[in-house]
Amino acid sequence: MAWNEPGDNKPKDPWGGGDKGPPDLDEALKKFQERLGGIFGKSSSSGGGPSGSIIALALVGVLLFWAAMGFYKVDEQERAVILRLGRYSDTVGPGLHWNPRLIDNVTLVTVTTERQYTSRGMMLTEDANIVELPLTVQYNIADAKGFVLNVRDPEISLQHATDSALRHVVGGSTLDMALGEGRQLIGDEVKLRLQTYLDDYGTGIQIVKVNIQEGKPPTPVKSAFDDVVKAKEDEERLKNEAQAYANGVVPEARGRAQRMIEEATGYRSRVVAEAEGEARRFEQLLTEYKKAPQVTRERLYIDALQEVMANSSKVMIDVEGGNSMLYLPLDQLVKEGGGSRAGSVDGTDLARRITDEVMDRLRSQSKTSYRRGESR
Repeated sequence: MAWNEPGDNKPKDPWGGGDKGPPDLDEALKKFQERLGGIFGKSSSSGGGPSGSIIALALVGVLLFWAAMGFYKVDEQERAVILRLGRYSDTVGPGLHWNPRLIDNVTLVTVTTERQYTSRGMMLTEDANIVELPLTVQYNIADAKGFVLNVRDPEISLQHATDSALRHVVGGSTLDMALGEGRQLIGDEVKLRLQTYLDDYGTGIQIVKVNIQEGKPPTPVKSAFDDVVKAKEDEERLKNEAQAYANGVVPEARGRAQRMIEEATGYRSRVVAEAEGEARRFEQLLTEYKKAPQVTRERLYIDALQEVMANSSKVMIDVEGGNSMLYLPLDQLVKEGGGSRAGSVDGTDLARRITDEVMDRLRSQSKTSYRRGESR
């Protein structure tokens, strides 16, 4: 039988039974309100009416909004420190996280970004000089928990620790070191000491580098300091000039000394060789002298006269069989014949004159000897 036959004027519900119509929307809403009222300790008969449902919906909306507000995102360069009811709970890394609001307190800390702190101050050096040194501290956050919880204001602690470390290091250094090439050493020592201070405080700060910039003396003594710097520059210049002079003189002196040593060595070798040669010659002469003493004696005499008279400008001729000796002043003859032989090429005229004079004297000597013989 069809659920809606012809001639039947009453509409029928195919899912319902009998003569029931569609459900009433007001009745469904009323039932929902009664259920919510039962949850919150109220009944529909308490007179709440529509106001109770509005409150319930508001509470649901607030609950959903509170849950949505609990989501947060942590970037790659950040870390999130979570405090639950005021007590440390956890440190979370990058990503999307959820924490209940009003229960957990989330603090985001940038840990990878390099931060910078600049300071300058006047301080006393080891040699009782005042110097003004500016410096720059580069750092980042290595421990987010320590940075947030251990110290109330970590960056103020960093400033105080930097001033303390710098004054301690500069107080043990000289003015020349603080203003010259020793700045890098001072920076390294300040970094180590500053990192020790911050680790003791538990600040969670990691020092990357400490740069000591160019220092300067106080203004009242700047002119005197400039004079000192100029004097030191002159001292350095003079040292360099002296070193350059020494580099030029010392090798030359060493060369001369080496040359003298070599000359002395050569002289010694020559003298020893000559002495040895003379000794061997004497031994050979001794052998010949033993064989023929008279001949060897005359030969030695002739050699000695030849050696002595070789550099003499005078010639003496012993006339055999006579008592006189012929003397020829060759030096005077040379001087007299110098003008006449100026135009000659080989000195032939001078030699002829000397020969003629020698022959004349020999003839006169012979005549004198002959006359003496006749008179006898």
